[in-house]
Amino acid sequence: MCGLAGLLRPTPDTGADRLSGLARAMGDAMLHRGPDDSGVWVDEQAGIALAHRRLSILDLSPLGHQPMASADHRHVIAYNGEIYNFAELREVLVARGHAFRGHSDTEVLLAAVVEWGIEEAIARCNGMFAIALWDRQERCLWLARDRVGKKPLYYGWAGDTFVFGSELKALWQHPAFDNAVDPDALALLLRLDYIPAPHSIHVDTFKLMPGSLLRVDAQDVARGAQAHAPERDQRRYWDARERMAAAIAQPFTGDVLEAENRLDELLRHSVALRMVADVPVGVFLSGGTDSSIVTALMQAQSRHPVRTFTIGFERSHHDEAHLAREVAGHLHTAHTELYVSGADALAVVPTLPAMFDEPFADASQVPTALVARLARTQVTVALSGDGGDELFFGYKRYDRALRNWRWQRRVPAPVRRALARSARQHGEASRTGGFAALAAEMDARGIGDVYRQRIARWRDPVRAVLGAALPATFYDQPDPLQGRGTPADAMMLADFSVYLPDDLLCKVDRTSMAVSLEARAPLLDWQVAEFAWSLPLEFKRHASGNKYLLKQVLRRYLPDSMVDRGKRGFGAPVSQWLRGDLGEWAATLLNEGRLRQEGYFDAGAVHGLWEQFLGGERKWHTHLWNVLMFQAWQEHWREQRRGVHGVHA
Repeated sequence: MCGLAGLLRPTPDTGADRLSGLARAMGDAMLHRGPDDSGVWVDEQAGIALAHRRLSILDLSPLGHQPMASADHRHVIAYNGEIYNFAELREVLVARGHAFRGHSDTEVLLAAVVEWGIEEAIARCNGMFAIALWDRQERCLWLARDRVGKKPLYYGWAGDTFVFGSELKALWQHPAFDNAVDPDALALLLRLDYIPAPHSIHVDTFKLMPGSLLRVDAQDVARGAQAHAPERDQRRYWDARERMAAAIAQPFTGDVLEAENRLDELLRHSVALRMVADVPVGVFLSGGTDSSIVTALMQAQSRHPVRTFTIGFERSHHDEAHLAREVAGHLHTAHTELYVSGADALAVVPTLPAMFDEPFADASQVPTALVARLARTQVTVALSGDGGDELFFGYKRYDRALRNWRWQRRVPAPVRRALARSARQHGEASRTGGFAALAAEMDARGIGDVYRQRIARWRDPVRAVLGAALPATFYDQPDPLQGRGTPADAMMLADFSVYLPDDLLCKVDRTSMAVSLEARAPLLDWQVAEFAWSLPLEFKRHASGNKYLLKQVLRRYLPDSMVDRGKRGFGAPVSQWLRGDLGEWAATLLNEGRLRQEGYFDAGAVHGLWEQFLGGERKWHTHLWNVLMFQAWQEHWREQRRGVHGVHA
């Protein structure tokens, strides 16, 4: 696991030393992503520079050094991630006449590009990755991201220079990167708690979409950001909606037991692939279904006790460490448990802006950061259980949305419209539950509109963000699956396409890489995903509980008492924090005069919610947390940019 960065000029007008210095500064800003090695490659005649920070996982020798050139010297790569099926690809390539110096997956990836071209090579890869590949013959840059979006990749324009990197802090290192805050992206943050791809917090700056490729040459750079349209220029080599539709069109036809056997087989293979490393490997264990099944399958395929990690919270109803302890005891893992205090959790909050580089308001980022830090004391790779809910109908909000959608269709259209108008008059108050919240869904055109009300924070964020227009996302589509599946499938697709990569996987990537830990998610193997999509809904949503088939597989490894537990996950007592130890910090950031001076928010609206919250009138902590995460982020961003300008003054 690593960090990559680089830049491409519209004309070859910059000396090699200058290109190298800029690229090295961009790469070194991500030391945490790759503390073991670094490298820079420059082609002055092409105006291109690539930088790389390496966290050694496979082939710890210098033969894994990046940026790496292909054997024919046509391609140069800076790459972040793991190609899990690299051994299989290597065998095919050796049979086709390729020779290898080392045993890194990077060398295999380059040979695959030489053999098949980048698009087919990427399509053959099973892994998590972000890739920057320079083609010396075509004089073009390729950026690529894995199917699900496990690894991040930002790109944009710093003045007239095209810049890219694993994190925004790399782009900030370019002295011309003075890109302002995008108010539209800020509105998305208030609605979702995160900023979904292809948007980013800065104007003229974007995220590469999962399953996408982007080709850039000097002419594209010269045309600038205004000529770039991510939806047009990013080419999808794997599209979740199309793959889900194809799976639904050719459904699994076996019975439940056959499906159980097949899922067990697929998951065993997926877990085994992700246990391959030349460094110690462990697993995050919460005691819930998803992390327990990953742990069980690891232990079933390991000759030694698997290292498991969990954290507990002192004197908190969020503490579930005892559940993980029971699972670890039954599976005989080498379990490490750490109880943290409220002070330990609060100490993480000031580090969040530097950790995430972009305002990010899923408060479970705090316990996730703590468990990543714990795991890093013993291992360099940790497996996680991400993906089970989105693939196997795991969220209670799915049931609530289906119920509300069913109820709504029984209400006459004139009554629905009247109720929806009434809800709009309540403004943000309709977000806090009760009849107003239900009424707000009454003008829904499809399940997508109902579900959006389930996952939204600010119902109408453009009223709070000055000068904003809310960009459309997957969640704004009445039916994200466009009629090719059930309403349940449509909701799971929306979460798989947006919430999973831009919230859950972003959270795990940043918190793990902040401590130089690689996190792998076996439930999100694309073959597991496509199998899950082919299953009938009753194999997931069952009278005995959701995620039925996944739990049936888990019963092969754990007793029923450890399987039949309610939905669990990391939580954070944000309301308690804001009324307690974080109160002064929050009051400073939400000061009405300060908000007005900074000019991003309607100061009266935001400060009014803060006063209502302090008065105990509403449960506004989720609304306030994403505003606070932006406020804390912008302080950090301005400080970082002052430092860069100071260096280049």
